[in-house]
Amino acid sequence: MLSNLKNMFKVSDLRNKILFTVLMIILYRLGTHIRVPGIDDQAVRQLRESARQQGALGFLNLFSGGAFSSFAIFALGIMPYITSSIIMQVLTVVIPKLEQWQQEGAVGQRKITQWTRYVAMVIALLQAAGLTFIFGQGRGSAFFNASANAPDIVLLPDGMWPRGPLVIITLVAGTALLMWMGEIISQRGIGNGMSILIFASVVSGLPFSYYSILQSKKWVVFGFLVAISIGILVAVVRVELGQRRIPVQFAKRVVGRRMYGGQSTYIPLKVNQSGVVPIIFASSLLLLPVLVTNVIGNDTGWRASITSWVDRNLVSSQGLLYIVTFALLIVAFAYFYNSIAFDPMRQADQIRRQGGFIPGIRPGPQTERFLGKVVNRITLPGALFVAFIAILPYIVLWIGDVRSFPFAGTTVLIAVGVALELMRQVDSQLMLRNYEGFLK
Repeated sequence: MLSNLKNMFKVSDLRNKILFTVLMIILYRLGTHIRVPGIDDQAVRQLRESARQQGALGFLNLFSGGAFSSFAIFALGIMPYITSSIIMQVLTVVIPKLEQWQQEGAVGQRKITQWTRYVAMVIALLQAAGLTFIFGQGRGSAFFNASANAPDIVLLPDGMWPRGPLVIITLVAGTALLMWMGEIISQRGIGNGMSILIFASVVSGLPFSYYSILQSKKWVVFGFLVAISIGILVAVVRVELGQRRIPVQFAKRVVGRRMYGGQSTYIPLKVNQSGVVPIIFASSLLLLPVLVTNVIGNDTGWRASITSWVDRNLVSSQGLLYIVTFALLIVAFAYFYNSIAFDPMRQADQIRRQGGFIPGIRPGPQTERFLGKVVNRITLPGALFVAFIAILPYIVLWIGDVRSFPFAGTTVLIAVGVALELMRQVDSQLMLRNYEGFLK
């Protein structure tokens, strides 16, 4: 391991990419502590204390690296771009023009990326305006605390005008700067820039979380949680690397005096094809009722009944209904995403056009049915595993009586996925120069 680390810095090109990536991560973490101008300091401290509880907006605070609880310039994080990318990927199946761009190669991909930026800025503007209105007027306490008597947190004591527009512009500009930083990391650094920023966000709070557990609990509880974390890490790595390889044989053909084809390859189908996308979808969908109840208010009558039911069952993540609904939504969205990401009809048609076939399966409709059956079977264990990892923090909080369990859920899935991809890129750079890589 030490020799491999030394080899990383022996190659000047790889060393410069790593140092540049580290520099951009430092600048990003610095931006998460620069507060938006015009925000009340006392209200921010109350917001930070409330955000530490497991609530509906904890997911947004996770992806912003804690910047949301401080209402920093990067409070929205990279979530608008992630949401925009998912929307564009879904629309590619629906809109023929986007599908045509996807098939044009690098030129079409640049067009899709440009429109993804536009959609991300629109989403950032809507989120910034909504969050500024909700938390600026003291209506955001229900997002973090299920108690109806929770004190209001007013970030803008003078009202929305004139500081409100300045806060909205600052948040949108912070998201635009994050998108630029992610793209420049992809160009001049190592790994995918957006993934690196997400990785830095989700792992930034791990040391403090483990330290707080050690301070509040005994060594036995701390050691038990560390053992669970190691077991989760091993399980997630095995699932992330697990795949079903479908063999494909290409027929031989003679052109002139030369023979082409005849080689064998395979179609790799990952067990966890969807990654953390189902968790993002499920969290966003569970957040909608909370947003609706903040809009309709909590007056007497049916509004108060709806708001009370939502606060009791969907705001508090310790409720059984929340955990069960969250898990079922993750499984459902995993199937939905895989149906978009992998099209059996298109894959079967592509194999047929290239003169290939799956051994024992006839080309055409039979190949399509076979691929669809395999995808449905392999999606179920992957979706159940992701759902279990996502709800595991809530189970540990309930059993272990701790405030937070850091290394589980979305955190471990993102950390492991990005780390493995980063190691693959470092390995390719080292093996290109006849050095031994990390992955065996």
